[in-house]
Amino acid sequence: MKILALEPYYGGSHRAFLDGWAAASRHDWTILGLPAYKWKWRMRHSAVTLARQVTERYDTGERWDRLFCSDMLNLAEFKGLVDPGISALPAVLYFHENQLTYPNRRSEERDMHFAYTNFTSALAADSVWFNSGFHREEFLTALRGLLERMPDYEELSAVDRIREKSAVHPPGITPLTPPENRRPGPPRILWAARWDHDKNPELFFDVVMQLAQENIDFRVSVIGEQFSDVPPVFAQARKSLGTRIDRWGYQTDRRDYEAALREADIVVSTANHEFFGIGVVEAIASGAYPLLPNRLAYPEILADIPVPERASFFYDGSHEQLKDRLRLLIAEADVGTLWTDHTSSLLSSMKRFTWNSAVPVLDDSLESSLPL
Repeated sequence: MKILALEPYYGGSHRAFLDGWAAASRHDWTILGLPAYKWKWRMRHSAVTLARQVTERYDTGERWDRLFCSDMLNLAEFKGLVDPGISALPAVLYFHENQLTYPNRRSEERDMHFAYTNFTSALAADSVWFNSGFHREEFLTALRGLLERMPDYEELSAVDRIREKSAVHPPGITPLTPPENRRPGPPRILWAARWDHDKNPELFFDVVMQLAQENIDFRVSVIGEQFSDVPPVFAQARKSLGTRIDRWGYQTDRRDYEAALREADIVVSTANHEFFGIGVVEAIASGAYPLLPNRLAYPEILADIPVPERASFFYDGSHEQLKDRLRLLIAEADVGTLWTDHTSSLLSSMKRFTWNSAVPVLDDSLESSLPL
């Protein structure tokens, strides 16, 4: 099949998803993407811009069998701006994130226009895919709550229609290989999350700095993506942790990023919000021992692990339990007992996220995405 993929925010995880899938897919892909810049402007104008670009190709004779787009596109608007031959294509909408529940610092910052764009796009799609079951449930629950607040014509049945045509398809990852032998030195803790308030960096740094004050020997790498509005705790932590830091800042070179993953003994998340957690998945696949809050999308990531084993990878989200569990894991890594019976089952469970495993499922699902 010939697939037309539209990505208004063609960068970061959005680009990695499309490029990784297309490279291994049995289908023939045309990817039209706009630079990952000014996301609000992209959501406003991309339907118009991409409609023009697609129309230009259509007028020269290009044809496709399926339309695939991300949540950043106003799909309903796009369909109204193109030739019926394009708007009639079976369309799949993929939610990497959504603008109804994506965390804001203050509730008054949320522009519900963008949330409503997600809503109408989902209505206009033939299939709606989410990167996790947690994401799907959170979005649909919040959408119902939003519509219930409307003065009339709430259209609550639309939530059920979206659910009926929805599916969960996690993103894929590049196959990663753990190191054969642990690198000598103190245990290494990895933070691979975006440098933003919803990842709760204050909790992470408060815990590791308290452990440092206990004279526990460890190293830290903080490598998540960062934007212009970085929480001040990062600058404070960099100064306080000083010589304990191995890597600091976003690893722009993929080789450096993968090296940071392989160096890590423990990957920690303190997120208050996570739609999937690809950084955690890649870290685990590279050999890092996960310490994750038992909530959000994380239980799904480890759903293939037997329950008794799975419990050791989670904490209850509290400061005290994170500190106690991290202290214990550092001690185990220090004496070489961190990885024991859990190693094979955990690494094996991550293989389902590699492109080799994910692409056949995605390809089949895309092929069967017919109008309902």
